[in-house]
Order: sequence, then structure tokens, then C-alpha cells
Amino acid sequence: MDINTLVKITSRAWSLNILALMDAGVPGRQAPLLSASNASRTAFTASLDHLTQLKLLERNPGHGHPLRPEYRLTLKGIEVAKIARRIVEADPDCADSDIIRKSWTVPVLAVTGKPQYFTEIKSKLFPITDRALSQSLFQLHGRDWLLRDVDSTKRPLRPTYQVSSVGVRINRAINFGR
Repeated sequence: MDINTLVKITSRAWSLNILALMDAGVPGRQAPLLSASNASRTAFTASLDHLTQLKLLERNPGHGHPLRPEYRLTLKGIEVAKIARRIVEADPDCADSDIIRKSWTVPVLAVTGKPQYFTEIKSKLFPITDRALSQSLFQLHGRDWLLRDVDSTKRPLRPTYQVSSVGVRINRAINFGR
């Protein structure tokens, strides 16, 4: 999956979780998906609409009530849902975690398979802001999902960032088959 698609998908908190649940066989009706995801109704609905706009989900014609439609994965959605499921299953404890639902967590982990400088990460994740990237790096480093290494022999000091522990598993799940 290209990084731009990943950034678009993760811009809504529950999108990855919804795709992973549908890939795991949870019916495409709102009630079972909402129950399985533990999301608020508002955030869940926004994520469903977002996935529909990205053409990863579509309404299942002839099924569901007009006010409670049933959804199914599109062909592109099937491929993305497999990746989403691998990401969520990379660490069962992180599936319900707030950090995995943050907009930039998964994209940052996707591009830091090799040591990267802040500016390199930022250029790969356009349109991320300095503040959003700094916060993401800080939170991921705090969870030990990223290693921060500072080479004290170089001036000015420039830290590099690389995935570790759970971050490695999520990075592999995203970049599987590349």
C-alpha cells in the first residue's frame, strides 16, 4: 500500500479497525461493526463515510434499511482490509489502544523501517506538520515502538528514528510483500 493511501485511511480514528473487523468476517451491518469496534456512534459513522468516500467500502445494494445500510468491501477495500487486519493483529494489546488510532502513528511506523532523520520522515509524510510529527515521534518513543538514536560525534546533533518492538511488527504488516 502506498503511503498516501495509508495517510488518508488513518485520518479517521476507526477506519483501520473497521477494515480489520470486516476482513475478520464481522458482518457489514452497522450494529455488529459498532459493537465489535467499541467506537462512539459519531466517530464510527464518520469513519464509515470516510471509507466510502475512499471507495474502500460501498453500500450493499438490496440489503439493510435505508437508515441503517449494510456495507461491503470493494475490490480495493479487500486488499487494504487484509493489511489493516495485519496491522491490528501485530499486537493484540494495541487494537483497543488510543495510540494506534491516532492519525500519524501508522504512517510514521510505515516509513521508519530504516533509520530516518526528522526531515526525511516529514518529506515522506506530506502534509504532516512539524508539531504533529514531533508529538507522534515522542509518543511512539515513549511506548518503545520507535528507537531514537543520537550520534554524538556529528554536529549539530541529529537524532535518527527507527521502529522497534511492536513498531517492527506493524511496519512488517504494512510493508508485507514489498
